[in-house]
Amino acid sequence: MSEPFIHDDFLLQSQAARELYHHFAKGEPILDFHNHLPPDQIAQDTSYRDMAHIWLAEDHYKWRAMRANGIDENLITGDGDPRAKFDAFAATVPHTLRNALYHWTHLELTRYFGYEVLLSPDTAEEVWTMGNAALATPDFTCRALLERMKVRGLCTTDDPLHSLEHHKAIAEDDSIDVGVYPTFRPDVTMRVNDAAQFNDYVDRLADLSGIDCGSFSSYLDAIRSRHDYFHEMGGRVSDHDLYQFPDLQVSEAQAAKIFDKVRTGEDADAADTAAFSLYLMLYYGELDAERGWTKQLHMGCERNNNTRLFNTIGRDLGCDSPGDVNHGKGLRNYLDTLDSRGHLPKTIVYNLNPKDNYLLSTMIGNFQGSRTPDDPPCRMQYGTAWWFLDTKEGMEWQINTFSNTSLLSRFLGMLTDSRSFLSFTRHEYFRRILCNVIGADVEKGEIPRDMEMVGDLVKRICYQNAVDYFQLGSE
Repeated sequence: MSEPFIHDDFLLQSQAARELYHHFAKGEPILDFHNHLPPDQIAQDTSYRDMAHIWLAEDHYKWRAMRANGIDENLITGDGDPRAKFDAFAATVPHTLRNALYHWTHLELTRYFGYEVLLSPDTAEEVWTMGNAALATPDFTCRALLERMKVRGLCTTDDPLHSLEHHKAIAEDDSIDVGVYPTFRPDVTMRVNDAAQFNDYVDRLADLSGIDCGSFSSYLDAIRSRHDYFHEMGGRVSDHDLYQFPDLQVSEAQAAKIFDKVRTGEDADAADTAAFSLYLMLYYGELDAERGWTKQLHMGCERNNNTRLFNTIGRDLGCDSPGDVNHGKGLRNYLDTLDSRGHLPKTIVYNLNPKDNYLLSTMIGNFQGSRTPDDPPCRMQYGTAWWFLDTKEGMEWQINTFSNTSLLSRFLGMLTDSRSFLSFTRHEYFRRILCNVIGADVEKGEIPRDMEMVGDLVKRICYQNAVDYFQLGSE
């Protein structure tokens, strides 16, 4: 190859796109407002054993590709030799052409390791040796990687029972230049379909909060105490994994009856679980609104579809898919109820099935408008392309949907949704795609060739809009 695959103008297909990226997007810092990064690694400034450790562990995208390539599960999620796992991935990469993984893999090799040759079985030895040597240096500790990518802030995803000890240690360490904020993720608090798991969780919540959870009202009080604690620790965001909002009404008395039944050890059926979850979600909306938080809704995932792998290995193995869900009436019911009660917080909705792009984006648009003087513009946000949609095509769909149904200039931009400290190149990937989409419109004369005006839009989407929206670090 006469030119590296990842070159300065990668994905930038017009002069306007190149100008927008290089002059307005490229140098912007990163606020990664949703990810699954482990805060203990930041607090301890973790170093990584080898390329398999930093690159392959807990990466569902790579796991799915390796399964498709016929790799044995022992070299994917099992206890296979790290080098063998790396070689299996290197053998898979040439088969990922036209999959976003091909782009991500080579962006990561180029940006972090300065390696510009394509990964394949022929180069696996070189990459393994070169990568492991780099990981042994101070330039590749967890914090050094964050600094290199100009990460200014990130929001982890944390269970309400988490002590947040690592967030506290990070906040008190003046040598750490990145703000690390907890996100309140209370999914387990609603799983009354599994009485044993739920009751164990409630008992631990009671012990931690010091509030007896013998009644539903005291259970809500204990949850509130944890929400308060997250706020004290810098949390300003909640996050919820939801398959679907039910289109129904539920009273506190109904929710309390379900709670009491489950506390006796009886699993709730599907109808009661839906009703209980809705009541809790309305309560969480109230808590978030009171504190001025942002609520994130990740909707429509059909999880753990492979029963064999689920029973032998567990959940979160990359065996998930977009659900074929009717979101309209349930989401409308939820947002309208919160809005009518004065409890609708800033909200971001993330979609997994592209058929729902316009439905979800226009539905949240029905509830725009500031409720307080501190509310940002476009307080109801259609979130960036998520999971199976954070591909070039999926991002283009999302950008076009946002543009056509809202105000693109107010868009909050990209996040990683990742467990890997090598994933911040996804921000670059998004920025290049954004600039290419907008640059094409400039070249076609569909938006003005006023590069300062258009460039300011791009620049704000890359970083400043999210800073202004979330107000992380505020009192």
